[in-house]
Amino acid sequence: MNKILSNLKYDSAGLIPCIIQNNTTNEILMLGYMNEESLKLTLFSNTVWFFSRSRQELWNKGATSGNYLHVVSISSDCDNDTILVKANPDGPTCHTGSNSCFFNTIKDVETSNDNNNSTKTSNLAFLEKLYGIINERKNNPLEGAYTTYLFNEGIDKILKKIGEESSEVIIASKNNDNKEIISETSDLVYHLFVLLNYFDITITDVINELSSREK
Repeated sequence: MNKILSNLKYDSAGLIPCIIQNNTTNEILMLGYMNEESLKLTLFSNTVWFFSRSRQELWNKGATSGNYLHVVSISSDCDNDTILVKANPDGPTCHTGSNSCFFNTIKDVETSNDNNNSTKTSNLAFLEKLYGIINERKNNPLEGAYTTYLFNEGIDKILKKIGEESSEVIIASKNNDNKEIISETSDLVYHLFVLLNYFDITITDVINELSSREK
């Protein structure tokens, strides 16, 4: 490891780009910059540290929000000029409340192969994007938005909607109506995401719980 560290290529400002990847979902969460000191702190603390180019200071990701990035592995690319950190996030990585900073889709090529890994990742990324949008509505209410309305009404209204949508899923299933099952399940998932946001529970929290049960 010491040899790899000594071979890292920092730019003229003493910085090296660092990509953060979710260790559970493989989603790319963010891009930051490290200097030698922040990398050493990351290695020592097992939480991610960056160097802020705007503030010209070290910062521990999550120190303010509580959404720390817990290091699983650190590697460099073939040219030793970029670092990849696989981490388990405590919560949303983006300051907007989204799990990933990369949610502004420029192009998304669809594939007909349902078993294709990239499709699965894309589908999961959409769920995380949806969670982020709901979180944004909670933190920055938009007048007239249904999600904002639910948060304004509070937990009783959210729970009532989950009960209603659960019943609709049951009815659609009893009627053997696949189209309605898909539609009503989508409504239920959306309202469950609202509930998770209400309690500041992330998708990653749920995935980690399911993953622990697999063991």
